[in-house]
Amino acid sequence: MFAEDVGLLPDKMFARMIKAGRQKPEGFAALASTLFAAMQSGGMVGFEQVEWFNGGLFDSDAALPLDWQDLDDLIRASMLDWSEIDPSILGTLFERGLDPDKRSQLGAHYTDRDKIMQIVGPVIVDPLMAEWAEAKGKIEAALDRARKAKAKATATKAEAEARAIFSGFLDRLAGFRVLDPACGSGNFLYLALLALKDIEHRVNLEAEALGLQRELPRVGPEAVRGIELNPYAAELARVSVWIGEIQWMRRNGFEAAKNPILRKLGSIQNRDAVLNPDGTRADWPAVDVVVGNPPFLGASKILGELGEDYTTALRNAWGDVVPGFADLVCYWFAQAWRMMETGKLTRAGLVATNSIRGGANRSVLKPIVESGRIFAAWSDEPWTVDGAAVRVSMVCFDRADGVSMLNGKPVTRVLSDITANEHDFDLTKAARLKENASICFEGMKKYGSFDIRSDLAREWLAMPLNVNGLPNSTVLKRLVNAMDIVRRPEERWVIDFNDFREIAEAACFQEPFRYVAEIVKPERAKVRDIKTRTNWWLYERPRPLLRAKLSKIKRFVCTPRVSKHRIFVWLSVTSVPDTATDAIARDDDTSFGILHSRFHEIWALRMGTFLGVGNDPRYTPSTTFETFPFPEGLTPNIPAADYADDPRAQKIAAAAARLNELRENWLNPADLVERVPEVVPGFPDRILPKDEAAEKELKKRTLTNLYNVRPAWLDHAHRALDEAVAEAYGWDDDWRAGSLTDDEILARLFRLNQERAGKVVEA
Repeated sequence: MFAEDVGLLPDKMFARMIKAGRQKPEGFAALASTLFAAMQSGGMVGFEQVEWFNGGLFDSDAALPLDWQDLDDLIRASMLDWSEIDPSILGTLFERGLDPDKRSQLGAHYTDRDKIMQIVGPVIVDPLMAEWAEAKGKIEAALDRARKAKAKATATKAEAEARAIFSGFLDRLAGFRVLDPACGSGNFLYLALLALKDIEHRVNLEAEALGLQRELPRVGPEAVRGIELNPYAAELARVSVWIGEIQWMRRNGFEAAKNPILRKLGSIQNRDAVLNPDGTRADWPAVDVVVGNPPFLGASKILGELGEDYTTALRNAWGDVVPGFADLVCYWFAQAWRMMETGKLTRAGLVATNSIRGGANRSVLKPIVESGRIFAAWSDEPWTVDGAAVRVSMVCFDRADGVSMLNGKPVTRVLSDITANEHDFDLTKAARLKENASICFEGMKKYGSFDIRSDLAREWLAMPLNVNGLPNSTVLKRLVNAMDIVRRPEERWVIDFNDFREIAEAACFQEPFRYVAEIVKPERAKVRDIKTRTNWWLYERPRPLLRAKLSKIKRFVCTPRVSKHRIFVWLSVTSVPDTATDAIARDDDTSFGILHSRFHEIWALRMGTFLGVGNDPRYTPSTTFETFPFPEGLTPNIPAADYADDPRAQKIAAAAARLNELRENWLNPADLVERVPEVVPGFPDRILPKDEAAEKELKKRTLTNLYNVRPAWLDHAHRALDEAVAEAYGWDDDWRAGSLTDDEILARLFRLNQERAGKVVEA
């Protein structure tokens, strides 16, 4: 019986037991003793066994208070064949009985066998089998000397040497310890134990084949250790490990324990793995290896999920090694590395969301790469949490030397962004360039319902001047979010009082102010931040520096922060870029073309992170834009007028303008749309379908759909642009020859970045 068969079980009974036994998690072990007594009796638990169980255990103080319905469910469950149950289903049962709001805090999610073995294999199995191969070679050599020895004493000594090597390796296995410091219901520990027992069994069989006397199994549940915050999960982990032990022994022809069937397993501790009650860092026991799947909880959710006191204590305790705005899983990586540095741990393998590769999270991997190595990793794997698809990175690390594996392929070195390259440069060391500063900004964060309907906006636009002599168009803007860029733009309007920061000034715009007072003010009254709550008529993050830059130009470049394709578009400065976009304060076609070139796209894909179900790339002003080395003489700190006569700039601008023209012609063909001037001047024209048929066709015409298909005309337009940008870098010959691979482009851009940052570039 496996996890997918869990529907056969009376899971409501488990949920009621969880609810009934909040203070008595040890009752789970007692329940499991009854259910899995089947393993000692050929697979079935008889009614009389359950009667005996009910009459004894449930009279004790540690028993769960079950009613007759619960007992009936228990009896029916006992009639099933439990002898082949996969203990991983206990985790599924635990999830069903657990408050869904608590799952993310505990990492309480089913982890499938194949994913677990992707870590258990390289961290536990492969190194131990390599050790055994070396030991076996020595045994064979010793036995060969014994066979060839002419003197009996010499042969006896060689045979004794062989036995000692064999016995020593068995001692090594018996003393091997595995820790999962976020063990949940024990799936990692269960499979780790089976892996160790399988290795021991194989070693015994191979030694026997060589002529040595095999020994009885010595590896048992004491080989695995765990730390788990939830008492029920900790108890289930103990049960899972014992079930795995019993099943393995019986399947391999050995006698399993009978009285009691399950024993206590104090090596699985019920406590916090990263923070002690006194606010200090929690320690882990010294072990050989650490494996596990720590909680998936993003930095932005830690405060809300774990509370202000805990979050403050956690960040204070770990502040010198884990950045304040890092995901919760980073604390497990930091602790594992600290143990390696102090000699209390040899290897580790942990699962994290793929955001571990970038931003603040990546900082916990940097010391590992600098002073140790990531010896096996999967940068981007699908994962399912609570029915939702996420993407994870799986990272195995140590302090040894040797070839590493990345996504199943050998590489010289795995970098802290969990990539590798043929030129062995570390792109994570790219510096932010002064010449790119204060050009690219995150869009404006409103924090409140400043949005209004388009019909209401036009009604206000048509109103007479306000008492301050200004029209409502002064504070009404077109809002543009990421969806408006990659799909068909919707008519979104927003109230923006940024230029009227005194409440008395904002109040002069009668209707817009009344709306914000009635709608936004009550919303802001509930927020914790005093400034946000007090200045309720203003955006929480109005981006004043961006506004200052935009005040000097008529259009700007904008890109979705997260999107499948890295797309850039032109927007009017009468638009408000939403917080899910990045705004670039440049109005020249040359800058637009460089940003939309293959060179910048490759850089952005490697320097950004990936988010969402679609694993879409994320663009950031800091790590992506500010690190990118523009062609010399065409950098963002230079006014466009200064390079207007540069042939390189002119060629890029022409190709960029042509690309934009062709895209606009496809998005809004003249035979399908009509352009209607806004009710007041200064705003872009409205683009409306001519009829129902046109409207239906236009719905398909989005930039995402266009780049999904990438028709020949679009490809040719981008090729012309890429060639112009390659020429600006001085790489046009290599580009035309097709010798510029993605790795070669990144290597060259990285060297430019380091040179401009004044850093020494490694040869």
